[in-house]
Amino acid sequence: MVAAFILMKVERPRLRSIADDLLAIDGIAEVYSVAGPYDMIAIVRVKQHEELNDLVTEHVAALDGILSTETLIAFRSFSKKDLGLLWDIGE
Repeated sequence: MVAAFILMKVERPRLRSIADDLLAIDGIAEVYSVAGPYDMIAIVRVKQHEELNDLVTEHVAALDGILSTETLIAFRSFSKKDLGLLWDIGE
């Protein structure tokens, strides 16, 4: 599993519609509006790096209202919660 964070500068009047468009893209798990140098962050989870490339270049960057993107690829996840337990059926 490849996890990544796409940091975006967007046209602010279109913030909500861009968030909806992003959530419709397979591989984007969550979208946040944020304060600071970027306007939005999308959390991406895909199986392969090639999927991430296609998602960013062909889908996200191509959306009207996205002014620029910067993608950060996660190497390792650290969490207080064991996300694997969410999928445990109770064996």
